[in-house]
Order: sequence, then structure tokens, then C-alpha cells
Amino acid sequence: MPDGDIERRWWRESVVYQVYPRSFNDTDGDGVGDIPGIVEKVDYLDDLGVDVVWLNPVYDSPNADNGYDIADYRSIMDEFGTMADWEELLDELHSRDIKLIMDLVVNHTSDEHEWFVDSRAGDPEYEDFYIWRDGRDADEVSWSATEGPAGEAPPNAWKSYFGGPAWAYDEEREAWYLHLFDVKQPDLNWENPRVRDEVFEMMEWWFDKGIDGFRMDVINLISKPEGLPNDPDDPFCGAMTGPTNGPRVHEFLAEMNERVLDREYLTVGEMLGPEIPMEHARRYLDPDEDGLSMLFHFEHMLLDRGDDIWERDEWALSDLKAVFNRWDDGLKTEGWNSLYLNNHDQPRMVSRFGNDGEYRRESAKLLGTLLHTLRGTPYIYQGEELGMTNYPFESLDDFRDVDTLRPLENAIEAGEVDSFDAVKEAVRANSRDNARTPMQWSAGPNAGFTDGEPWLGVNPNKGEVNVETERADEDSVWHYYRDLISLRKEHDVVVYGEYDPLFPDDDTVWAYTRTLSTADGDERLLVALNFSDDDVAVGLPDDVTSEEGALLIGNYPVDGDSDVVSELAAGDLRLRPWEARVYDLR
Repeated sequence: MPDGDIERRWWRESVVYQVYPRSFNDTDGDGVGDIPGIVEKVDYLDDLGVDVVWLNPVYDSPNADNGYDIADYRSIMDEFGTMADWEELLDELHSRDIKLIMDLVVNHTSDEHEWFVDSRAGDPEYEDFYIWRDGRDADEVSWSATEGPAGEAPPNAWKSYFGGPAWAYDEEREAWYLHLFDVKQPDLNWENPRVRDEVFEMMEWWFDKGIDGFRMDVINLISKPEGLPNDPDDPFCGAMTGPTNGPRVHEFLAEMNERVLDREYLTVGEMLGPEIPMEHARRYLDPDEDGLSMLFHFEHMLLDRGDDIWERDEWALSDLKAVFNRWDDGLKTEGWNSLYLNNHDQPRMVSRFGNDGEYRRESAKLLGTLLHTLRGTPYIYQGEELGMTNYPFESLDDFRDVDTLRPLENAIEAGEVDSFDAVKEAVRANSRDNARTPMQWSAGPNAGFTDGEPWLGVNPNKGEVNVETERADEDSVWHYYRDLISLRKEHDVVVYGEYDPLFPDDDTVWAYTRTLSTADGDERLLVALNFSDDDVAVGLPDDVTSEEGALLIGNYPVDGDSDVVSELAAGDLRLRPWEARVYDLR
């Protein structure tokens, strides 16, 4: 691609840092992070070099799902601060040329939102804002619910993603409402044009306040199929296969694009489901259709997951490569990728895809190298830049996440699982709470996160893994992340270059080239990553070797770069455990 043909967008060239405010930094001693706490750390984000902050929900909420159950889209939750605090955060970020994107949660609201309060009361203006249905005769269907009128079953067999039926009976309205997530998260009825009007008006309100975009929570679930059919092949009995990429989803998002969005905003859609068909992905990202900048898919996040929180599957590196290769190829000419290996809903990536013991530091750097040298926009989840790890949960009392607790408690009560101890290792590995333990700022009490009692336990390894220690050590994960971010800013090939994988079936080494044609000739990089605890030899194809190449970045110290350069010239790399190297092949 000649340099003049690059379709530059600021969000393609950016690195996004995700802040989960509840666990980032607490300034008032209540054990919960807050917006003034983020303001206090803006210089930290600036020093790291990030370009964008994605802020998880800070809206008014009763916290059934840690803020993803919104009671008022235009108000700040009291424990996080005030709207004035939020405005100060926006100003402080913008003054450092850091943009801010907010979380948009509009598949559902809280049951305490005034729309739902009026809807359950039968107010004509709001009665169809949510998905209400009459129940079924329990003697005529094969499904049931523990709550609801005697002899009555929910409208269909759909299961909530958080366990139990996806329907709740409301005594006031004497009908059932759909909640794909928690019972306190009723799904909005996007078929109602007034719902769309309200959502688009709210989005415009936030854009007018100066934000730079939205991350859109489970946005591909907003269109439900006609008749809400059951699906016996779906673990959720149809609640996943039915709403995922539903019949009118592109129509609804195209309307959003026309009425609200702009290519200068960063919009990233979270796409729930095991595999998003590429034809849907391209429509989501087509500027003339749905108009999103990029999307989050879950294919790589499901490789090691069973159907339940207490189940694990085996995965191989070739499986992980295949997912990334499919998405790069699928969006090569149309669309743009987002790059992540952990977030607030996923375990820590160094514990999941790396080695969080002997090679914690090396594997954290290697995984960072992967994310920052593939084609797409990298997302850093808070603490990732330190190499933070999963938490050693010992009992159910250690957890706070409804997505961990409710399904497991239901399974134990039903006799499907003997006890927490019987499935402890898998639950430990899978739980979202791994990502939500407090940010580790220091080795001091509560890792410097709070002067009070933290809402969730602090990882015991805070003495080794914390910001103060990392920033004081030039060879730390933190400093390596700074270098990775700088590398993207200095080399267009890292952002816009073609991606060509090598050895796709190798389950130890992930290697690839990035190539960008410019007026001055081709820029070409080689990335070589050893995903193992052992030394490994890598024989390179002849067209990848170079006698004039240079090592741009690597996660092991080198005495000069003579050895690693001579290995490149010979086409025979000797990679140490979890070693990452990025070569300039020119």
C-alpha cells in the first residue's frame, strides 16, 4: 500500500487504555474507586503514552451488575463522584491530548430506570419500551421458573446469561419481561421507534458534552427475532442464537449511524456470540451502513471456556492464531480490528495465555508485543501494563461478580456441582473478578488503592507487582509497554502494514511479517514470539532473512544486538522462553 493510499484515522493510530473505575483509585476511603481518583492519575496515563481512555460505566446505577444496570444515563453514580468531577476528568484528559470514550449500555437498563418504572405501571407512553409477554400454561411446556403465578411458565425457554430463566414475572403489570442478563436488567424494545429516539438523543447529549466516542455494550443483541423461538442446540435455549445479530440489528445501527455517529468518533461495538459471521462484521463496520469504527468479538475469549463458569476447554496456540488470522483476513480491505486479550469481563491475560509464575514478566511483555504489532487498535486493560495476574480465590465469599456467583450457586443448589471446592480451579481461572481486583499502585496497605476496606480483595502479589516498583525498574513490563506505544507512533508499518503469518500450525512459535509500501520503498517488520517455557529454534524462510536488519524491540536484554542480528542474517533464530523480538528487515 503506497503511503499516499493510507486511509488515516486517529483511532487507528491510537492506543486505548481501559479504566474500570470501581477498582482504579479511591480518594474518599470508601473502598470503591472514584472519578477524582482517575483525575489524580491522569499524569500516570499521560506518562504511559496512551491516546484514549475508555471509561467503564459511571452512570447512576443500583449496581446489580457493577454499573451495567443504568438507572439514569445523564447522571453520575454518587459513589463515583459528581458530574463536575466527570467534567474535570474530561478537561484534564483533553488538555493532555488524551481522548475519552464512554460505555453505551442500551440493550437493557436497570429496573429502577424511570422508563421501566413507567412501563411496569402501564403508562401508555412507556408500556412498550421493554419486552413484555404473557406466560404459558406450565402443563403444556417443558420449561418452568421458580417464581411467578402458580401453574404458569415463562413465555419461552430462554435462559439468562447469568443463570436461571431469561424472564421475570412482574406483579404490578402481571406479565413477564425479558432480561438476557440480570433480573434487574430488563431488555429494551428496540422495535419501538420511541426507544431509539430516546437512545439517540441521549448519545447526542454526551457528544455535546465533548466525549470522543462510545464502547457499545452487547450492541448486537438489540434486535430480537420475531416470535422469540426456542433453540434446543443453544446452551441458553435460544437466548444466544436468537438475539445475536438479530433480524433488524443493521437497520437499527444504520439509523444510529445516520442520526448520531461520525467517522471522527471512536465507536467500538461489543459483539456477543461464539463466532460473528464476517459478512455481519463488515456491515457493522461499513461507513455507509452501521458505521462503527471497530468491534470486539469473543472468538479468542471462548477457546478455553466450557458452557459454564466451572468448565474449561483445552486450547492450542494454533487455535489462537487461527482466530486472529481469520479476522485480519476478513477485514483486510473492509473494516478495522480491535486487539485485546483481557478486559473487565475476562481473566488476566498473563495468567490465561502466558506464564504467571517463573516467566510472568517475559510472557507479559510477549503478549503486549503481540497486541501492539498486529494490525488493529490495541486496548490496554488497567494493570496489564504491570503484568497483573489472576487472584487466588479460596471460597465463594471472595467473589463479588454476579456472573460467577449466581450460576454456581444455582448449580450447587440443583446438585449439578458438588461444591465450590470441587470446581475451584476452573472457577478461579474463569471468573470476571480476576480483572476487577484493585489496581496495584504500591506495595503498601491495599496496594495504595484505598485507605478504607477495598470492595474486592487485593492480590497478595502486590509487593512484587505494583506501579512504584515497575516505574523504578527500567527493565519492567511498564517501561516495555511505553516502548511498544512509542514504536507504533514511530512506524506506520506497525499500524497500517499488511500482516502475513508464518508457520500457522506451529503451537509454540507465533511469527509474522508486517509490510507497508511507501514512496521510499517497503517498510517491513518481522515479529517472532516463543509461547513456551523452553528454548526454541526458528528456521526462517529465505525471503524473511536480512543481513542489514535491526532489532527494534525485544523482551530480553541483549549485549548490543550482534547475536540477534546475526541470527536474523542466518535465518536461524534461537528464542529463549517467552522471548519476543521485533526486527526491522530493511
